Amino acid sequence: MSTSSGKEIVMQDNDFIVSKTDPKGNITYCNRIFMQIAGYSEAELLGEPHNIIRHPDMPRAVFRLLWHTLQQGNEFFGLVKNRACNGDFYWTYANVTPSYDNNNKLLGYYSVRRKPARSSIETISEIYQRMSEQEARHSNSKEAMDASISILLETVKISGKKYNEFIIELEK
Repeated sequence: MSTSSGKEIVMQDNDFIVSKTDPKGNITYCNRIFMQIAGYSEAELLGEPHNIIRHPDMPRAVFRLLWHTLQQGNEFFGLVKNRACNGDFYWTYANVTPSYDNNNKLLGYYSVRRKPARSSIETISEIYQRMSEQEARHSNSKEAMDASISILLETVKISGKKYNEFIIELEK
């Protein structure tokens, strides 16, 4: 994988990226739009950790929140900057939900991503930059995560909403 090129891929209004993972986050399904935008073949994605597309600009604490939310059986909404295999990047408005069988056994996770509003990207980019700066300031990983997530949660608290409500409101 190349380093970040700085070139943005902008999703089309009707694009929907769909993927499924096993409970550990390894990709078990990806649709053609996902492959096209990320620049990977199906064979390169299947069985790989979903973080294969993680962009280095994304604060790690966002993914900590995502996993915490999913492990409690709740759906997660988020704005995510991803990296294509050639180093380009693309933003998504993501909805990730746990998937269960008929016996309530966790099968994995189902994620649908669409094009986010430009205003949402501008708002969240500023928050993510401050979070990443906090993560870089701390040598201890737990301290870094705690300091980073506190920036996001304080912003959400000021809005008077819960996290998912805050993200959904950005997209209105």
